[in-house]
Amino acid sequence: MQNLEAKFKLADLDQSRKRAESIGYEFRATLEQCDTFFRVREGKLKIREEASGAWLIYYGREDSRDLKLSSYEIVPIGEPAKFREMMTRALGTIATVRKSRILMMREHVRLHLDRVEGLGDFGEIEAMLGESGDLEHSRPAVEELLRVLEIEGNQLIDKSYFELLQIKPSR
Repeated sequence: MQNLEAKFKLADLDQSRKRAESIGYEFRATLEQCDTFFRVREGKLKIREEASGAWLIYYGREDSRDLKLSSYEIVPIGEPAKFREMMTRALGTIATVRKSRILMMREHVRLHLDRVEGLGDFGEIEAMLGESGDLEHSRPAVEELLRVLEIEGNQLIDKSYFELLQIKPSR
């Protein structure tokens, strides 16, 4: 599966939600998520745990400040605690990221409004590409949402949350 993605820091999470709603994005859920990242040779591998279940997610994406193309695979996990412990012993962990995520959607585009423990507020846009993988079909919707949220291209972030936590200066 593939997404066209953008990630950015938010100055005002509530204002961003109102702006997205003004162009038809609808609230779907508030999710409390815990992502544990494992050491792998390439890409990123994590177990995502939330109240409704757990999933192993493997993904790779370009490290660029522009819109990114991301490829990913997701597998449900039945016993997350045991699985996380086993994967930690086998591969080692890099980091754990805890966040509260507001999920909003319009058509095939997801907007995540994230409050990340230790980092602050961020937005993530994921335009789900269809079977054709036609990113040019999704680009206008992503760019429209970025305009409404008043996010410029130079504000896009090329790192994952765990990488941002690793480079965050200590106080």
